Amino acid sequence: MIQPPPIDQLIGQLSKSIPQGFGDQNDQIKQQMKSILSRWLEEMDFVTREEFEVQKAVLQKTRQKLDELSQRLDEIDAGHD
Repeated sequence: MIQPPPIDQLIGQLSKSIPQGFGDQNDQIKQQMKSILSRWLEEMDFVTREEFEVQKAVLQKTRQKLDELSQRLDEIDAGHD
């Protein structure tokens, strides 16, 4: 999965928007936000940068092989003319 900003840091930023008058409910709100964000991030099915780079390399190698095979096929077709 992609490494998002630590959830606690994100919650800290979001909690700044909670009015001060909520007192001890502030902690409960933070906990609820953390739970919701955690579930949302899990559902998003992100990949890590490392996983992305591996797949990118595989795709590049596959593309190179496809180009080579296409060129060979063109040479074979040209030889039959």
